[in-house]
Amino acid sequence: MSAGAQLSVTDQRRMARHPVDHPVIAEHFGKGDMRMHIANISANGFMIDDADGVNRGERIVVRLPVIGRIEAYCIWCRDNRAGFQFERIIRVDDFLALIDTIQPNPRLRKMR
Repeated sequence: MSAGAQLSVTDQRRMARHPVDHPVIAEHFGKGDMRMHIANISANGFMIDDADGVNRGERIVVRLPVIGRIEAYCIWCRDNRAGFQFERIIRVDDFLALIDTIQPNPRLRKMR
């Protein structure tokens, strides 16, 4: 039996990443509330750049504009960064509205 996270979304590392500057308070299932800074986000997950105390395989819940509460699993950790994969698929129209909300600078948004 595998001990890893059972995710409904396959790891699609080629998804377009959108640079953002978005602080969140994540609900960690063992450590309680943790402040995190999302540095980039895609339709499948996000990367934080302040990953002190976060380990691969851990689960968190974050509240994002438009999307609401969503669970994510830590897929990788390196230096002070960590990558998380969402536990469910985000609809394209909701994701685009999210980017418009958290990345107000149109020059930093990817072409659609």
